[in-house]
Amino acid sequence: MKLITSLTSPYGRKVSIVLAEKRIECQVMIASPWEEGTIVTEYNPLGKVPVLILDDGKPVYDSRVIVDYLDQVSPVGRLIPSDHRQGIRAKRWEALADGIIDAATVIVQERKRPPRQRSSEWIARQQDKIDRGLEQLSIDLADRKWCMGDSYCLADIAVGCLLGYLEFRFPEHAWADTYPNLAALYARLNERQAFVETRPVEPVPA
Repeated sequence: MKLITSLTSPYGRKVSIVLAEKRIECQVMIASPWEEGTIVTEYNPLGKVPVLILDDGKPVYDSRVIVDYLDQVSPVGRLIPSDHRQGIRAKRWEALADGIIDAATVIVQERKRPPRQRSSEWIARQQDKIDRGLEQLSIDLADRKWCMGDSYCLADIAVGCLLGYLEFRFPEHAWADTYPNLAALYARLNERQAFVETRPVEPVPA
């Protein structure tokens, strides 16, 4: 298998962490979906990373589909609970975390536009999504060690990738002060080798 991803994608990081936690061998191909002539569009018509290319050449996307596939293809360290109701709970955590990332990436792209073309109203709308989402994550986590209770799972990976992206792209955001339980979860996650090895970094210009 091959994984097409970027060094800054929180969705790609989620897949990379799942691969590492489940000890699945996979060749990693770094590609930016924003570069002209990128290989990303050859495998995903939406031009988004990550894309998992199976051994038969078939592409799998997006990240939620990929991690579901990976969790089923290897029995090592199941990350999505086998119980249907619990599995849905884990995927709900993932959906909320990914949705917050969606809003954050919209802001990142909007900030790249010339100042006169930026929409402060649009940015504020996305920021509201981030703030409401973080509040809900904190409420749902409460005083538990992990998102789903005592067991580390996909929910924790998804939330950790979100918090890592906010730390990377929005260092001014005081989420850790506002939600100390999320900060404590993030600290625990950063003790795991899979998180250490996949920290987002800006690519070095060629």
